[in-house]
Amino acid sequence: MERAKAAHRQENSQGFVDPDILAKIRVGKAYVAAKYGFRNHWYPAFFSHELPENGFMTAQLLGEKILLKRIDGKVYAIRDQCLHRGVPLSRKPECYTRDTISCWYHGFTYRFSDGLLCDIVGADESAVIGKKRIKTYPVEEAKGLVFVFVGDVDYPVPPLAHDVPPKFLDADMAIRGQKRTVNANWRIGAENGFDSTHIFIHKNSILISDNDLALPLGLLPKGRFAFEKLEEVDGPKGVFDNFGPDVIKPIFTGTVEGEKVLEGTPHGRNMLPHNISMWLPCALRVDPWPDPSLTQFEWYVPIDGKQHIYIQTLGRRVANEGEEKQFAMEFERRWRPVALDGFNNDDVWAREATEDFYADDKGWLKEQLFEPDGNIIEWRKLASKHNRGIQGPEHIG
Repeated sequence: MERAKAAHRQENSQGFVDPDILAKIRVGKAYVAAKYGFRNHWYPAFFSHELPENGFMTAQLLGEKILLKRIDGKVYAIRDQCLHRGVPLSRKPECYTRDTISCWYHGFTYRFSDGLLCDIVGADESAVIGKKRIKTYPVEEAKGLVFVFVGDVDYPVPPLAHDVPPKFLDADMAIRGQKRTVNANWRIGAENGFDSTHIFIHKNSILISDNDLALPLGLLPKGRFAFEKLEEVDGPKGVFDNFGPDVIKPIFTGTVEGEKVLEGTPHGRNMLPHNISMWLPCALRVDPWPDPSLTQFEWYVPIDGKQHIYIQTLGRRVANEGEEKQFAMEFERRWRPVALDGFNNDDVWAREATEDFYADDKGWLKEQLFEPDGNIIEWRKLASKHNRGIQGPEHIG
């Protein structure tokens, strides 16, 4: 019993959810347990241009510290921890051959391709050579992003298309974006993005006037048909927020006890978006947004229990290289400063302000949700049902 209690205290010291709290959760128990994210899924770590040939990058995903290197154009990923004494290889990367990395401390040398301990520089007759492996991670590049599969070594790796929102991988979809670190748990990020009434915080955004948007103060669902799920066996899993006039009522006038106090922007030319959807493991799609020609895709990638990587991208369908270059220029001059910064800065601020309430996990019991939060409840249910595993303390070195 005392050993179990000690293990429980150790888990909590690393920030994992108290089992006593989980026992009281009615909806989305697995989702609440996934403070560090869901295992056996693909996650974007950074943009491809950040890692040049023979260059190194480090990433912390779901609490796991990973070292990546580009070799002959391909990106490889290994656990950033030497098997010998546990030091991070990234502290001083030493590569005496292109395909290997040697630990700066005692010369333990690993192949990037399969993690094999292929030699020990200075002790090349050791019996452990060829018998040990450091963990490796599957990597794919798509649309200018480096995706890493974080999971069990024996888990059958699913196609990347199963873990990104539909349309993102379409051949004619050009993607541009940016990333930053947000001081809030990944679930706070996901629910902020999918929250249909959080548009209230954007009421004074520069994006509204800049893009002639009709933006209400809130959205009121008229029934259960306001939300729908996509749960195909061989495909991505997600929840849709439908914005059709028969299922969602936009609220443009704000009142306090019957007195009008605020007015939305009902007369904008662009009534966007048409739907918002949330996808496993942690991706949002806003379609179209912030312009009729654009779709926003963004990810809330767990770093640990308290931070996430916020990857923001915009996509536009292009017919040729010229249109793609035009989009790239327009993204830098207009959409990055006005939308990804100007508009989404409000979201970052809100997430970090929300984090304290949920940091000890009691917020999941104290929160008081209301009708428009129905989509968040459906997201929690779907994520709890279809995730491929929960990241736990046993997975973090």
